[in-house]
Amino acid sequence: MHYTGTIWCPPYEADSLLLEVTAGCPHHKCKFCTLYCDLPFKFRMSPIEDIENDLLEAQVLRRNPYSKMLIRLQGKDDPDPIRRVFLTGANPFVLKTEKLLEIASLIHKYFPSVNSIGCFARITDSVNKTDDELIRLHRAGYNGLTIGVETADNEALAFMRKGYNSKDILTQCKRLEQAGIEYGFFYLTGISGKGKGETGAKASARVFNQLHPFLIGPNMLTIYPESNLYQEIQNGNWEEESEIEKYQELRTLVENLNIPTYYAAMGASNAFQLRGRLPKDKEQLLETLDRIICEVSEEELRYYRRNLPHL
Repeated sequence: MHYTGTIWCPPYEADSLLLEVTAGCPHHKCKFCTLYCDLPFKFRMSPIEDIENDLLEAQVLRRNPYSKMLIRLQGKDDPDPIRRVFLTGANPFVLKTEKLLEIASLIHKYFPSVNSIGCFARITDSVNKTDDELIRLHRAGYNGLTIGVETADNEALAFMRKGYNSKDILTQCKRLEQAGIEYGFFYLTGISGKGKGETGAKASARVFNQLHPFLIGPNMLTIYPESNLYQEIQNGNWEEESEIEKYQELRTLVENLNIPTYYAAMGASNAFQLRGRLPKDKEQLLETLDRIICEVSEEELRYYRRNLPHL
């Protein structure tokens, strides 16, 4: 299988077949991001020959009697048929519709059992796709996109150079919904900066409450020296929230969400991994967040952040 650099994948895609179709990020401007610093290029698409070879290799490995024997020796059952493929890269959904359809056709050729294809996406990826194209992509299996929306705080979006605003979030996500494409959000706790986290959380909740994400997955901002944001801090242009502030921000977000969705703070950037179904588990989540805010010190939380391996 062809994989380039570090492979990033949501925790809930652990059972999916990971297929590289792009590497790097076509936007590559977000001030906080260092995810693709290990690549010697900004962005590239995998040759279609590599994609097909990877699918063939995965098919052979699944059928290989020796592989099946090793699985049984480990006390495991034969693997279930592959039901889902996750396309790796910062946002493969940016590819043109015909290219995405070609990739989907290859996936179904080698794995007829696949019923959905997911990937990371940016809010802007659907801008240049017509409503009809989005419907065609859904029919081809594209569903369950993970969108790194980060926030709906327009001031933070502009400062961090995300390349869209809260109106764009509403417009493009409603278009996905009309096409039948489900999506989840990654929310970046701390992106609004010191003293602004709760304001950013309320602005985000107002937008999210008008949409239907199947998941809202908070990750906590971790600032690395390689990032442009680190330099902004050194220049006195931005201040980071305290760790306690970040949990107060999360509490505000949960408190103000009024839609049925799955709240899942599952990534390693979260010192405490919390999950629950909203609105059913809202009170329990709020109680847990209150205990963290009251009982865990800033020093303890900061220690976790300082010792977090590079993400």
